[in-house]
Amino acid sequence: MAEQFDVLYLGSGHGTFDGAIPLAARGKKVGVIETDLIGGTCPNRGCNAKITLDQPVAIKNQVANFQGYGLTGGPEIDWNANFKHERAVIEGLPDMIAGLMEQVGVTLIHGRGEFVDAHTLQVSDQTYSADKIVIATGQHPHRLDIPGTELAHDSNDFLNLTDLPQRITVIGAGYIGLEFANMALTAGSQVTLLMRGDQALRQFHQPFVERLLAELQDQGLAIRRDWVPTAIEQTGDQLTVKSADDQVTTDWVLDATGRQPNTANLGLEKIGVTYTKAGITVDDHLQTSVAGVYASGDVIAKSQPKLTPTAIFESQYLTHLFTGDTNAAIQYPAIPSVVFTSPRLAQVGTIPSADASDVNVTVSDLKDDWFRQTTRDVQGHNLVVTDDQQRLIAAAELGEQADNTINTLLPAIQYQLTPAQREQLVTLFPSIGSTAWSAI
Repeated sequence: MAEQFDVLYLGSGHGTFDGAIPLAARGKKVGVIETDLIGGTCPNRGCNAKITLDQPVAIKNQVANFQGYGLTGGPEIDWNANFKHERAVIEGLPDMIAGLMEQVGVTLIHGRGEFVDAHTLQVSDQTYSADKIVIATGQHPHRLDIPGTELAHDSNDFLNLTDLPQRITVIGAGYIGLEFANMALTAGSQVTLLMRGDQALRQFHQPFVERLLAELQDQGLAIRRDWVPTAIEQTGDQLTVKSADDQVTTDWVLDATGRQPNTANLGLEKIGVTYTKAGITVDDHLQTSVAGVYASGDVIAKSQPKLTPTAIFESQYLTHLFTGDTNAAIQYPAIPSVVFTSPRLAQVGTIPSADASDVNVTVSDLKDDWFRQTTRDVQGHNLVVTDDQQRLIAAAELGEQADNTINTLLPAIQYQLTPAQREQLVTLFPSIGSTAWSAI
């Protein structure tokens, strides 16, 4: 007989545990099925590992900005020591997350789960049933369908590099491609970025993206646009990435051409869950086409950014839905995005087209701000968008403190604060918080 739960989750990432923990704490019987590391991609093969590796990179670039402005000489990155630090930071996270769940009574079930019916999952020879099931299986790296694709590596492989190759070629110009190219470049590798089209980071304000690419080129990044790989070949220790009319010789290839939802081998077809190559289709309560079956996190097909904060919000929403706190449809808040390059690129809200007449767009050069001069964060720009009542509705920044600037402005956008209300926010001075408001 199947063990019975109130809620079963497939997957243990942020789309699960941020909601499963408070759900169990409120008395629901919760089970979590995981075939791999507890915590999913973000703690183990994503955000936490990436930002740990990036810290020396950001520091080195900051020191470079201060050459001739109080500093002489700079540090060199020891990638092997950096990797060991990354491991030390993240290796305990699966047990820590598992402990948080088990502490409130969540049952952890290790193995691959597959639907038997709309209320039952099978793991090996055991079955588990629940009134509600949440699919939170996340995504996996996309792989190019070209000859020699097995010679390329994915983001997981990059995060496990104990030493950096001398020459790295990155295929793809999204978050992962730009961030990892920036890390390798600053750490001393010769890096070539191959862009399938003419634009990188398409969801971001393109004038800022172009300035970022120019800055990275000044740091030594080689960029080839409209470059479609057709094959990867190996000769001895060298790899050659080929296009129809060009080729790049390299030591290591990163395939950063995107991520795909984990929908295969779950038995979704058996129970009638609708999904596409973009992910699982859900309604405005995150319920799939099958009653009682929900989805959370990056596995969902959605217009919102597939980011950790989005998954957290969805997981917490489902907790409120399942406990009766609400029966309202999910209402997504303003969700910011950031690319952890040097300089950073961050954005929240929709940046209007140049001919928009119902909003006011102000672009400021960071070098004109006195506080940015103290931190030598003078190579970028910020942009704010206000409506006809002078309420802030969107913002973007290219700069070393872009993530902190957008975080500072986020509450004003989310809660549509008027100028009078914004005056009631007293920030620390001098700080990035105090200077962030000056552009509005």
